[in-house]
Amino acid sequence: MIINKPSRIRPDGRGKVTGKLKYMTDLTFPGMLYGKVLRSAYPHAEIMSICTMKAEEMEGVRAVVTYKDVPGLNRFGIVIPDQPVLCKDRVRYVGDAIAAVAAETEESAEAALELIRVEYKELEVIDSPEKALRPGAQRLHEDGNILHRAFFSHGDVEEGFQASDTFLEETYELPRQMHTYMETEGGVAVPEDGGGFTMYAGTQHGYKDRFQLARIFNISEEKIRVVSSPMGGSFGGKDELNIQPYAALLALKSGLPVKIHQTRKESVRSGIKRHPMKITIKTGADHAGKLLAHDVKIVADTGAYATLGPAVLDFSVEHAVGPYRIPNIRTEGISVFTNNGVAGEFRGFGGNQITFALETHLDRLSSMVGIHPLELRRKNIRKPYDLGPLEHQIAPTDGAAQVLNAISESPILIRKHQNPGYIRRGTGAAIAMHGGGLGYGRIDSAGGRLSLSSDGKITASFGFEECGQGILAAIEHIVTEELGCAAEDVSIVIGDTAKVPKSGSSTASRGTSMVWHAIQRLKKPFLSQLKKRAAEWSGCVAENLILGAAGLRDQSTKELVVTYRELAEKGPLAEETAFDFPATPDPVAGGHFLYSFGAAAVEVEVDLLTGDIKVIDCEHAIAAGPVVSPQGYQGQIEGGAAMALGYTLMEEAKMTDGHYAVENLDQYIIPGVKDVPDMKLTAIEELIEGDSHGPRGVGEIGTIAITPAIVKAVHDAVGCWINKLPISREELLNAIDRKGMKQWT
Repeated sequence: MIINKPSRIRPDGRGKVTGKLKYMTDLTFPGMLYGKVLRSAYPHAEIMSICTMKAEEMEGVRAVVTYKDVPGLNRFGIVIPDQPVLCKDRVRYVGDAIAAVAAETEESAEAALELIRVEYKELEVIDSPEKALRPGAQRLHEDGNILHRAFFSHGDVEEGFQASDTFLEETYELPRQMHTYMETEGGVAVPEDGGGFTMYAGTQHGYKDRFQLARIFNISEEKIRVVSSPMGGSFGGKDELNIQPYAALLALKSGLPVKIHQTRKESVRSGIKRHPMKITIKTGADHAGKLLAHDVKIVADTGAYATLGPAVLDFSVEHAVGPYRIPNIRTEGISVFTNNGVAGEFRGFGGNQITFALETHLDRLSSMVGIHPLELRRKNIRKPYDLGPLEHQIAPTDGAAQVLNAISESPILIRKHQNPGYIRRGTGAAIAMHGGGLGYGRIDSAGGRLSLSSDGKITASFGFEECGQGILAAIEHIVTEELGCAAEDVSIVIGDTAKVPKSGSSTASRGTSMVWHAIQRLKKPFLSQLKKRAAEWSGCVAENLILGAAGLRDQSTKELVVTYRELAEKGPLAEETAFDFPATPDPVAGGHFLYSFGAAAVEVEVDLLTGDIKVIDCEHAIAAGPVVSPQGYQGQIEGGAAMALGYTLMEEAKMTDGHYAVENLDQYIIPGVKDVPDMKLTAIEELIEGDSHGPRGVGEIGTIAITPAIVKAVHDAVGCWINKLPISREELLNAIDRKGMKQWT
């Protein structure tokens, strides 16, 4: 790993490794009840009646709620509130909630669910976008079966194809993927005086949860406190409300704390997933490999409700051309309602799907043109001051060329393979571009606070959540390096709406970047206050003081002048800031301004007898500005690569007639330690001269280029192109048989 900065132990590392850290689902309270949610028996049906009488009469049951108990808006959705909290007359997927129970034991709550009688009238199951778009198809929502359309064009695509010497058209299919976080959805709702409550639950945006819950309960936001950290993983899957409304409804009805912790089976059924997509691409090039025309059609299965489906589609449309410049572009996207599980936010946010299709398509096109795949990319790569993929203004960046040049030098790509027996080896590479932040036209506010606490700690407060991504380590690194104090002098407060300023969500690769921007704004006035107080206390000249371990020191001698604790005795001291994530000035829906870039080179082994594919080596090149936390940086890239490996080779939350084909991790296989190779990482920290935007986030960029790199490596090994993920062993073996490869061994 090429990073010239020492690593340090994460602030939350010891607690996690020893098991002493308490997550939201570990919490208990006196008199606490246990909640369970009754989900729909069918993917699509009318509700004729709901009877909860027997459940209410059961011993140990303290509260039962249905739609009748929702005091405010019986809907939720982070952007479009279209999903019922508790269904009244219709269910649209198997995760729809109909009733919830709170009892003295979890077993009693489960038994009570069995006593609730729901009479259904089954309706036709719309289990694919094709069915949903048929003329006369049953409408799943009042406005029809189309959630969102997105479109972008530039130049004249038809003229571009006429001028092309070679063109290729292919369709690529991407699967539904589960987040498979270690801690499933859960938490505890505690009723408070005055009709409010405290919600302890893993979420990526405590303030957004508070806003949604206030609408549901028809109370002011100030009556709701959301404590959201730490949580055992999210990857986007806990950005939307999950168990929070049900735990809170039961808590307020019973007057007691209520805990809900979903089993893995319940999580599979109700949790959001990565969008399945079908992407058709037609691309034309001249004889030298210059891309002239690019036509893309995206169909996304968004499932039963909206959540962030529109934004995911916009992101895919934006990244359909990737880090390349093509004069003639047309991209059309449509997000379609079905009776399948809800698809929404997921690490990569639509970038994984479109980048797999784009990069694989370019590999195939390069073979038709007769030039090396990386050379084709080099001929078309964006230049530092080019406009963005939607022809909009972005921060100048040379990241695309930087990662392409770095990965081109990978030893992986020049290895000679002996290919003994039934094992074939191959190598492949791909690059990716990923926009950070929420994009143009979307509220993307940020902020933070620095204060001196009564116990003499420099307290950094942010409205972010720690969901395993390492934001605590990033905050500690930035605060200590920018202010000059020691890690022992710093206290970090996050994930509690009663204690932190609004900093925006822990999503969209924005957290580290926004912490850095906040500290840049805060450090001068905060240091000025500290130095002024220290000068008054000591009689020293304020300009001669600097921050150091334990307190302020003489700039020349480095001797301690006054401790932070002594300064704290003089009273509170704080600075706060609020600002927005940097945005493009051009009015393009969802268009981003700051981008990170990644490249991956992989080597695979393909077993000609079993179709098994094993990734045996992997190298990354990442251009995302200065590295803040080396350990966190490496962890994000390697963790993202492991998730992409699963997406490529083994993971699919397949649905049949609106029901999940797999219900638990005994059937849904994710990568283990033995599936993930050792990885080399090159971090490219240089920014364009004059760039003042600092570090970009790396939570997503490491998960995007891996998939097309693996697919290219498989082709290199056995000569078969892959259009559908995850790669099917059976289909691969059939393709190998058609090529007669087994006869070559």
